[in-house]
This record gives sequence, structure tokens and C-alpha cells, in this order.
Amino acid sequence: MKLSDAEWQWDRKKLTFYFTAEKRVDFRNLVRDLASLFRARIELKQIGVRDEAKRLDGVGRCGRQYCSASWLPELRPVNLGVAKDQHLSLNPSQISGACGRLMCCLRYEHEFYVQSRKRFPKEGKMLVTPRGEEKVVANDIFNERVTLRMSDGESRVVPLAALRLELEAAGSPLPFGMAAALPADGTPPESNGDDADLSDDGVEERCITRFQRCARPRRARRAAGRQ
Repeated sequence: MKLSDAEWQWDRKKLTFYFTAEKRVDFRNLVRDLASLFRARIELKQIGVRDEAKRLDGVGRCGRQYCSASWLPELRPVNLGVAKDQHLSLNPSQISGACGRLMCCLRYEHEFYVQSRKRFPKEGKMLVTPRGEEKVVANDIFNERVTLRMSDGESRVVPLAALRLELEAAGSPLPFGMAAALPADGTPPESNGDDADLSDDGVEERCITRFQRCARPRRARRAAGRQ
């Protein structure tokens, strides 16, 4: 059990203690002692580690104030599946915040990744192109490129629009989502902004940018290594 914070009610008739603990704790005797000491009504409130970080505030690894303390209205759960979809490291120590849980900002780009990957063939899928059967090794959703590998081990990087034309020339069916996402000329559709869940004051947009500065260089290095 760890005491996190204490807060007086404005008329000083009630004192609330906030604490974290791995399991429920019986504080009935302690409450009576505290009530006698402070001559006020005592409330002991157990909170989670995310709520503790929100109350205590601080500076994250991005160099800015915690989102939970500055503007985030709701602390939504974050799981490793979110990091997996973004091809981030699955080592919790590398993607966790000061509270010890996965960083809240992992959710900011998640919808973008989910929607963007629908326009690409799945990694590991075999495609039939004019060169023969090729395996999808990696997708670069930022540069709109797909890395393919033939059976002899030769690899090449193809723009997504060009890959679509190659598949059509070879008479191969387009992977699900690829045909619907790209128009006839092969150019990627413009975003209408519906996929971004941004607040009116643009705070979340700035937080998206700061997380990109933290995480995207790692993704870029991994992508370069695969090519």
C-alpha cells in the first residue's frame, strides 16, 4: 500500500486520502484514528496507477506534461495489441509511461495504422506478379511501398500503386481491401479527417506529433533493416 495524495474539502470537514495497493485493504481502525487526529470525516480512496499519475502530474519521456494530467478526459485501457498493430517493440519497458502501464499516447495513432494497413496486402501473403510468385515481406505505410521477395531470395521494393497495376497485368485478384481503397488511377485516397479523433483545440493533434517523434525513428530503422 502506498499513499499517493491527500485532499481537504473546502470547508475542512472532510479529508480524503488517495492510495494505491495491489489488493483491497481494511482500514476501519485507521480511519477512526485519523478522524480523531484531524477532527474531520476521513475517506480512504484506492486508485489505480494511471489515476495516481494523473493526480501527481509530471513530465513524460516526450518532454511534455502527462496527457492524463493536462488534457486527457478519460483514461482508456491500452494493451499490447495496440503496439503490435504499429510494429512497435513489445517490450513493456520501452513503451510504458511513468505509471508503469503502457503509454496512453499509443492509442493516438492506432486508428490511422488500422485504416492504412487495409490498403496493403498482408505481410507473409504470396502474390502472383509478372515476375512470378512473390512473398510480401514488409509494408511501408508512410511511403506507400511494399517489399516483396521471390523464391530465389531476391527482394525488391514496389510502390503500392505500381503493385496494383502489376497484379492487374498478371490477372491476379487484388487482396481484400486493396481494390476498394485505391481508385482506378492507383493514387491513394485523400483523408477526409474522419479517421482522426482530434479535439477542437488541437491538443491531441500536437500529442500525436510528439509520439511520432518518440516512436517513428525506431520504426524507420527497422524498416530500413528489412529492406
